[in-house]
Amino acid sequence: MDFLRPSSLTEALEMKSQRPTAVPLAGGTDVMVELNFDQRRPEALLDLTGVDELTGWSRSDDDIVVGAGLPYTRLIDELGDRLPGLAMAARTIGSPQIRNRGTVGGNLGSASPAGDTHPALLVSGARVELASTRGARVVAVDDFYLGPKRSTIESDELITAVHYPLPTGPEQFTKIGTRNAMVIAVCSFAIALHPATGSVRAAVGSAGPVPSRSSQAEEFLAEELSATDSWTVGTEPSDAVRRRFGELVASEATPIDDVRGQADYRKHALAVLARRALGWAWHDYRQGGVHACA
Repeated sequence: MDFLRPSSLTEALEMKSQRPTAVPLAGGTDVMVELNFDQRRPEALLDLTGVDELTGWSRSDDDIVVGAGLPYTRLIDELGDRLPGLAMAARTIGSPQIRNRGTVGGNLGSASPAGDTHPALLVSGARVELASTRGARVVAVDDFYLGPKRSTIESDELITAVHYPLPTGPEQFTKIGTRNAMVIAVCSFAIALHPATGSVRAAVGSAGPVPSRSSQAEEFLAEELSATDSWTVGTEPSDAVRRRFGELVASEATPIDDVRGQADYRKHALAVLARRALGWAWHDYRQGGVHACA
């Protein structure tokens, strides 16, 4: 196995172009597990830890541009007040050691249905920046996932950044696992309220072949909030509305039975998580909008 270690993004893209089967290595929290268990044996590893262009973040118009190599710990510490939903998801990932190494770019690159950042990215309307020696392109995260551990990334491309729109309303993320910490999600859920447009975005993870939006639930809740003038008055969604919202989230999910949980349990859990997350998000909305993730 060859070990390639570029010192700049330009060099990394050139190496990826010449060795398209080389597996990118940033935090290594997924790749090294696969190597250690002999589940993967690539011809080459492309070590991106020396590429400084990938490890920062910046403000661009109404977006925060998060470098693909920015560790979760820095995301939480430096962007928790700006991107609360993504920071909430990042805080649930592994141990402090894992959060010091793992990255959003790595989570996207693995494209696992159980990846914790995926639902948060979906409800934000984020966009994924991909680059190669042929140029750069930006893909809506809604169109990024193609199947279990499959995405739109071409063989000569690298994920360079995530463009995350600055929230205009509350965001929440929650998940359930076989224990309270350092656990892969049995299922996860995220919600974002967009008062300016009267819209709602909701998404589930670890409940289908790809992370996905809950379109029917989104439409139902947005219509209910508009019909009751809740955006203006601030009236909390009724128990019946919250329960129906949870039922729709569960009905749109397509989970399977596996070692972490049964499909029926995942559907039940998603209904509960959706009701709770909606309550938390609406509480934040009534308190003045976006709640920072400290």
